[in-house]
Amino acid sequence: MSDCDCGTEQAEKLERTTLTYLLIINGAMFLIEAVLGVIAQSTGLIADSLDMLADAAVYGISLYVVGKGITRQARAATLSGWLQIILGVGVLFDVVRRHFLGSEPQSILIMSVGLGALVANITCLLLISKHRNGGVHMRASWIFSTNDVIVNIGVIVSGALVWMLGSRYPDLLVGAVIATVVVRGGLKILQEARSSRQGEIGT
Repeated sequence: MSDCDCGTEQAEKLERTTLTYLLIINGAMFLIEAVLGVIAQSTGLIADSLDMLADAAVYGISLYVVGKGITRQARAATLSGWLQIILGVGVLFDVVRRHFLGSEPQSILIMSVGLGALVANITCLLLISKHRNGGVHMRASWIFSTNDVIVNIGVIVSGALVWMLGSRYPDLLVGAVIATVVVRGGLKILQEARSSRQGEIGT
């Protein structure tokens, strides 16, 4: 349940409203970052856009299971966790591909888009903060939003390093780090979902 001092029905309504906003923000940012990431030839931005896509899917799944019981929420969290892991591994493959084929990341565009994504994710973090002690599906959403803020800072730093050093490797490094953070977040969600199911069985 969320941290609000309200009944179950009202709390669930607040969860749905919050998740709807998160879904819209992340869906829009996925499209923006994906397009500009390709234009900027930035693994970091493309990785972050896929992270946004994963988050949008997670929020959509979480929205579906609000008020539907611990078992369904745990299943939704499990699906979300695996989605994060798959996308993270996909980004690692892209890092390796660009390492061998080459790229010319555009530093100014990377920093500008990264800053916009940071603002969007801080907004998401503020929206979800009241629900971080709720059901496993909401705790999963909190983890994703926290990771995203860290990731966005990394993207901005990588853009600055690309500009300062005249090298594409900071962008590749940040892309790899983002992928690692995404996979780690997915594993954490799977652990949370497993604990949630075991707790229900034990009651």
